[in-house]
Amino acid sequence: MRDSGSGTSRRLTRTTMAFVLAGGRGSRLKELTDKRAKPAVFFGGKSRIVDFALSNAINSGIRRIGIATQYKAHSLIRHCQRGWNFFREERNESFDILPASQRVSESQWYLGTADAVTQNLEIINSYGPEYILILAGDHIYKMDYEPMIAQHVDSGADVTVGCLEVPRGEASGFGVMHVDENNTIVDFLEKPADPPAMPGNPDMALASMGIYVFNTAFLDDLLRRDADDPNSSHDFGKDLIPHIVKNGKAVAHRFPDSCVRTSDQSEAYWRDVGTVDAYWQANIDLTDFVPALDLYDNDWPIWTYAEITPPAKFIHDEESRRGMATSSLVSGGCIISGSRIHESLLFTGVLTHSFSELDGVVALPKVIINREARLKNVVIDRGVEIPEKLVVGEDPELDAKRFYRTENGVCLITKPMIERLQA
Repeated sequence: MRDSGSGTSRRLTRTTMAFVLAGGRGSRLKELTDKRAKPAVFFGGKSRIVDFALSNAINSGIRRIGIATQYKAHSLIRHCQRGWNFFREERNESFDILPASQRVSESQWYLGTADAVTQNLEIINSYGPEYILILAGDHIYKMDYEPMIAQHVDSGADVTVGCLEVPRGEASGFGVMHVDENNTIVDFLEKPADPPAMPGNPDMALASMGIYVFNTAFLDDLLRRDADDPNSSHDFGKDLIPHIVKNGKAVAHRFPDSCVRTSDQSEAYWRDVGTVDAYWQANIDLTDFVPALDLYDNDWPIWTYAEITPPAKFIHDEESRRGMATSSLVSGGCIISGSRIHESLLFTGVLTHSFSELDGVVALPKVIINREARLKNVVIDRGVEIPEKLVVGEDPELDAKRFYRTENGVCLITKPMIERLQA
């Protein structure tokens, strides 16, 4: 079970501002990010990906949050305005949405992750936080940030970096930390071919989560010097963290030390749902009898825009026309009309018509599935209407001609794909 944290840690979080980097496209999600940034992609039945970082911050006791947006930000901004508008300045709370607004230069958007913070230093400093927690807005996990901030203060580090323990064979896609026995980072390697092993564990490596804690005054000085460097790409992982490792003190914080999990969960759950396969799998995993990610934990809720919807409805009870769902998550406003649903996740307002069959389907909000459609292992984008008798997931060659099909056989279906099919 989660430790509630010490009173000292609680006070630390009240002097901390969380800054969420949520401007990335996430191009590996293909057409799912044609109209929205990756942090705004739907996840888990009613949430967006960004809700996890934001919920972790507020559940940790942090009450000042800034969120930097850039790529196709309207969907993300609208979601944050609707779902995260409960902060009150009179309680020393704030929630700032910070699009790239040419605040520094009339022609300059955010040039990198560090530059996104640099361009908003004036706003950050106006609140006077003692510590800054930098968060990526595009990962799925539950984490109490208090222990990480406390470790940062106790160690006297210039930066504390959140790290995942990953098999060495999989670590080449990350920034990898080489640490000593005291968790001091002695080297930082960006996507190394031969990742360094963890001390005492030759099969595992420490990979960066893109989570950093700084003292605000130190970060302010670091960012201003970085902004004046014409050779910098103005990125935390590429420029700032390696600089501190070489010239200052960087300390690794291990994710299992602050991961939030219930007594039934053994895994320190963290997912980068950055590919269609990973996105589909993480959503379908929620249908497991005991899922690795517990969305039913009232002690650590995932906050989101609470859309008002009627209950889900199941209708028809005939031998071959029975509205039913097994091992599935069905959100509010769905109507399952004479359809069979298995190991699927249906977002808000999905309508399935009679004699349709869904197996391994992730259907985003407002999807309509017409009669006698058979769908297996698919992701359906928001608002798509599946034609009558469409079959997906049984003929790989045909699927690949009509839709985006991954190497693992998951098909992504969007409105333009259906329109081409009907042309």
